[in-house]
Amino acid sequence: MASTATMTRSASHPGWLRLTHWLNALAVLIMVSSGWRIFNASPFFDFSFPAVLTLGGWLGGALQWHFAGMWLLFANGVLYLMLNIASGRLFQRFFPVSPRGVLRDLSTALRGKLAHDDLTHYNQVQRFAYLFAIVDIALLVISGLVLWKSVQFGLLRELLGGYEAARRVHFIAMTLLMMFVVVHLVMVALVPRTLLLMITGKGRKA
Repeated sequence: MASTATMTRSASHPGWLRLTHWLNALAVLIMVSSGWRIFNASPFFDFSFPAVLTLGGWLGGALQWHFAGMWLLFANGVLYLMLNIASGRLFQRFFPVSPRGVLRDLSTALRGKLAHDDLTHYNQVQRFAYLFAIVDIALLVISGLVLWKSVQFGLLRELLGGYEAARRVHFIAMTLLMMFVVVHLVMVALVPRTLLLMITGKGRKA
């Protein structure tokens, strides 16, 4: 019987998943940094983001970067979702999920007892977080369409409560996405094998 140290490596993340993951990360980085520059040009809260953390140099440049990131996020996000559904991965990895299951796994994680032996298995906290990110990005796209073409997407504008309300929805959705990213990075730091898995597509069961 093979020991853990000599266990055969097996592919866990297909190439399309790794590619769309890193493209999504790039798109989010572009959109957030350029979005902060756009926010600074017309803030609706009493603060601004440090210029060094923003992209675009000025409002016009930031808008161009933001639109480029928007199309990348939209196209790559749709591809990611379609491939997850077509391959059956969406339902295999992200379901079932329930409030009770999320709270149970969260409690276990906070006590430091949540196992990470099998990186191909997502606990319910991870499932909820990834599903939340998908819904949040969809809200970002919808509110972004209102800000981009307010007249053409009049129905969406009214559903969001008007143009100014859409700005705030967009900002809040962006903030929630950044919170997800921070938690995601903390989890990667705690379980570094997940980074190797997303780079190579292969990993070991601990």
